[in-house]
Amino acid sequence: VERVKLGWMDLDGGPVSRELYDAFDASREFEVVAKAKTEQEAQALVDRGEAQAVIRVAPGFSADIAAQRQGQVQLLLDGANSNTAAIILSHATGVTAGFNRRMLERQQRARLVDRTREGPVLVRIPGVEAERRVWFNPELRSRNYFVPGVIVNVMTLVTLMLTAFSIVREKEMGTMEQLMVTPVRPIELMLGKTIPFALVGLFDLLLLTGVALAVFRIPLAGSFLLLVGAGVLFILSMLGAGLFMSTISHTQQQAMMASFFFFQPAFTLSGFAFPIRNMPEPVQWLTYLNPLRYFMEIVRGVFLKGSGVADLWPQLAALAGMGVVIVVLSARRFQKRLE
Repeated sequence: VERVKLGWMDLDGGPVSRELYDAFDASREFEVVAKAKTEQEAQALVDRGEAQAVIRVAPGFSADIAAQRQGQVQLLLDGANSNTAAIILSHATGVTAGFNRRMLERQQRARLVDRTREGPVLVRIPGVEAERRVWFNPELRSRNYFVPGVIVNVMTLVTLMLTAFSIVREKEMGTMEQLMVTPVRPIELMLGKTIPFALVGLFDLLLLTGVALAVFRIPLAGSFLLLVGAGVLFILSMLGAGLFMSTISHTQQQAMMASFFFFQPAFTLSGFAFPIRNMPEPVQWLTYLNPLRYFMEIVRGVFLKGSGVADLWPQLAALAGMGVVIVVLSARRFQKRLE
């Protein structure tokens, strides 16, 4: 939400209401696109989508402020998208809070007047001004948060499903027996089936990172080499999981179903859409067995925070350990099935 289309309905018409209008008009977050004179016109602005919000200044607003009474301002929001409405509400609250602070300071200065031989003197009032600062994503762009997560999900699907299909396809076509009677050893067959998909996964990482930078303008604050290195560790885990699924499946349809049975819980527990800290505590412990959780933290840390190895070494170590364990177990089962 970068530029909110704002409707304005001023039932006061006084000098203070015009100052409030100037405060919203000068804000980077708002653009006054239309003015309404009646309730019906204000409602029509929102119904037709011409304005995402309407500011309604009550009659007597300027007089109330001048008399040091509370003035009434109403904010009408299009709540079809609750997330957008919440952000607009936050922006509007910030503008009105700044305006309110300026009005209070003006009233206090008017009361605190000293007099000398030269005439009246305004007394300066010490004050504290709170400023909000958002780290790592100052403009609160949702794509900066979600696009790096999409990279993780696409890499997971591609490497997992391609590897799961590789051995099963040989079984369905009847060529597995031919491979077994060749001089090729099980480890060589396994490498021959997985290395091409590892290269495909690495290519996807490079391609999606390029799209994120060039098309979506996602800032890459950290090291690209660290991102690639973590991607290699993650691909190792997905290749092992896909290889295991290929050994327990007899048809490509079974391999596809097994892939989705793995991907859907892993995707849900990765922190892509729902923060892990908001999940029930038993589920939070379960996420420590999910490779997607660690790679999601690494990708977002490199893209948004500029995190380095010193910050991400626990996630890198967990990803490497899980990758080695998964690949070793899957390789042993693969060789056993061939024998």
